[in-house]
Parts: sequence; C-alpha cells; structure tokens
Amino acid sequence: MPNAEKTGAVAELTEHFTNSSATVITEYRGLTVKQVTQLRRALGSDTTYAVVKNTLTKLAAAEAGVSIDDSLLTGPTAIAFVKGDPVEAAKGLRDFARTNPLLVIKGGVLDGKTLSAAEVAKIADLESREVLLAKLAGALKALPTRAAGLFQAPLSQMARLAKALEEKKPAGDAPAAAADVPEVSDNPAAENVDTGADDLRTDLNDTPAEPAE
Repeated sequence: MPNAEKTGAVAELTEHFTNSSATVITEYRGLTVKQVTQLRRALGSDTTYAVVKNTLTKLAAAEAGVSIDDSLLTGPTAIAFVKGDPVEAAKGLRDFARTNPLLVIKGGVLDGKTLSAAEVAKIADLESREVLLAKLAGALKALPTRAAGLFQAPLSQMARLAKALEEKKPAGDAPAAAADVPEVSDNPAAENVDTGADDLRTDLNDTPAEPAE
C-alpha cells in the first residue's frame, strides 16, 4: 500500500476511534461478503463495521489515544465502531455470532477501558437505553395516579366530619356562635360530632396503605 494511501487509511481509522463511544474487535475468518453485509445491516447506521489491517489499526489507535492489547489485533480483524448505544451493538454482534459461529468476538474498548470477550458478552446482556427509558417513563406516569389515591380517602373523610359539624349547628345561631362546640355530653348534636370524629379516626386507621413497589 503506497504511503499516501496508508496515511489516509490511518487518518480514517483515527477518526473512527475518536468519534466512537465503544469499539468491538472481531475476527471474521471464513465469513462471506454476503454475511458481512448482513451483519452491517443488523448493526444499523450508528455502528460502522470495518475490515481493518492490524498494523494500521495499531497506529490509528495510538494517535487517537486508545489503548488496545496487541493480542486482540491478530488474524483477520474487523472492528465495530459504535457511535450509538454500546449495548445494542453488543447485542447485535452476539446474536449474529450465535447463528454465524465463524464470527469471533475478541474484546473491545468502552470509554477508554479495554474489554475482554466475556465483558462484551456481559454488556450484551444488559437492557438497552431505550428499554430503560421506557421503564422510567412508565414509573413516572404512574406517580400522579398513586398520589391521587393517597389523598382521595383522607379528603373524603374530612368532608364527612365537616358535614357532621354543619348538622350540629343550631338553626338561627349567629355566625360567631357556629364556631363554638358545646361540651355537654348529653347533647344529641354533640354526640353526632363525636361520632363523626370517631368515624374519621376509624377510617384513617383502616385506610389501607398503598402497596410498596
């Protein structure tokens, strides 16, 4: 490869390393062009799957400040440069390797940290960003309904007590007198108030707590 072409290839790889949130290094020995094309489609537009030369890849990684173990760059090498969700890319590679065993996941780099093949597999087992956001949205959506349920019972019980107090007020009393609650125990109206208060305390004690999530 002429020097100018090598320089261009290294520059392109350096840019991929710099702009990627993660990289997954694979060996594609034995895969057909058709299979590699299928893998690229499966990974989507946020991941670039490129067949690379090991020597040039080492130079590009060094220029980008990315540390890659030399043992990962042996044999026919192709790298998945991930610009989107690393979990989705890891899942795509894992699923493709299950149906195409010739694809070997050797390791990778995530946020500057070197990953082993086992660590890439663990990332593939995580829930994707979209799934986590959907779960969070569902939890937030449920909060207003639960809050309404918590406040509804106490408010209705307070309304019952207010009604009992209103029924107790003698007809024709001045507004100021309405605030005075007689303390005579044999007054039927007072008993109604006591009963209403007792009902409120009983209802409050019997109100079931919202089950913990």
